[in-house]
Amino acid sequence: MPDARTTDRPGAATAPRRAAGVPGPARSPEPAPRAPEPRQAAGARTAPRPGPRSGGSSAPHRLTAVGGAVVTLGATLLGGAIDFWLFGGTGIVMGLAYIATCFQVAVRVRAADLAIAPVSGPIAFAATLLVMGAGPDHSVLGRIIGLATALALQAGWLFSGTAVSVLIVLARRIALNRARRRAAQ
Repeated sequence: MPDARTTDRPGAATAPRRAAGVPGPARSPEPAPRAPEPRQAAGARTAPRPGPRSGGSSAPHRLTAVGGAVVTLGATLLGGAIDFWLFGGTGIVMGLAYIATCFQVAVRVRAADLAIAPVSGPIAFAATLLVMGAGPDHSVLGRIIGLATALALQAGWLFSGTAVSVLIVLARRIALNRARRRAAQ
């Protein structure tokens, strides 16, 4: 009769069997041993190591493409709704919310998803105007005419937010390309 602590594999031992549904003791993960740092020449400077952030992670939290689009649409819709409820139409509150959102999404989107920032802004702006703006009548043609009129009247906000987003994305792309070139050398 085999012992409860052994199995058919040689050298393998198992813990005593427990009743189903009873968790075992919690184990804390052991820290990995640190590799020794290479010695440097006398007088050589090293860059300081970045410490962990307050969140416990050393990497910054970035938006994905879908997250950036959702944030842009949600914040623009919220600004448009506040503007519509307070002032009866879309105007300054929606425009300021749109520009602030374009800035934040362009700054916080992942490097792989940089193209979403300038694209999602105008789509969110048009969707907000379509939802919040009422045309001369509530037919499909009336909605299209109302959207075209609202886009023409709000073009300053649309172009400003999109320009902010494009400039930030271009600056980030240039910085990433320079960093890649330096790393390759």
